[in-house]
Amino acid sequence: MTAPIPRDLPDLPAIPRKPALRPSPVPATAVVAPVRRPAAATFRLLVALAAAAGVTLELLLGDPSRVLGYFAIQSNILLALVMALSARRAWTASRPLPGSVLGATLLYVVIAALVHHLLLANEASPFSLTGAAAAPTGWQALAHHTLHTVIPIAAVLDWLLLTTPGRLHLRHAPTWLLYPLAYLAFSLTRGELLLPGAPDRYLYPFLDVGQDGYKRVLGNALLLGLSFYALAVLLVALDHARPNPLRHPWKTGFRL
Repeated sequence: MTAPIPRDLPDLPAIPRKPALRPSPVPATAVVAPVRRPAAATFRLLVALAAAAGVTLELLLGDPSRVLGYFAIQSNILLALVMALSARRAWTASRPLPGSVLGATLLYVVIAALVHHLLLANEASPFSLTGAAAAPTGWQALAHHTLHTVIPIAAVLDWLLLTTPGRLHLRHAPTWLLYPLAYLAFSLTRGELLLPGAPDRYLYPFLDVGQDGYKRVLGNALLLGLSFYALAVLLVALDHARPNPLRHPWKTGFRL
């Protein structure tokens, strides 16, 4: 026969242990109040409008089916959309766009600018177009310099002065190259669909299969792809090495 269980059990002493802190489900915005950045919103809106105006001028002055095929035009359209959305988020104190999106957009406009100035507009380059046609004048020159010079510089300034550093990662670099690879496929397919001898069959001389053949064109594409990847890695490295211009906004006298 078992003994009856006593009704009142003595309290056992607590086992001393270090309290474990559980991660808080409270978002950071509930602790740190979001801050509107009207200066950044205004600058980005101006960049978006300038890029849209440059693309519009190119479409009005040329054949839209040809103009829209250029990498520089496509990258500036993407930049205009991203800058407009970034301006809205900065104005309303919303969460900024992912760093991978901003880095990809910056990379594409910088690639378009470097290809133009180092390969197409450089007389020493084997792919120079300076002697193929007269230099653009009037409104066409304005649109040309806006898309290839002004907008890329503005995008770099926005990244350096108005964007928090450390948001780009090396794993983003291979993903960023998917669009240039897709553009290569688009350019080669477009050239095959057009009749031989058609004007602007290949929009870039280093992708002209009719003149150089597939072997040389693919070699050019490989060299450019490696250069673009190196540029993407450099962009990530600079993003982690550059100082944070938004860490001490009171030193400038106003909040960007």
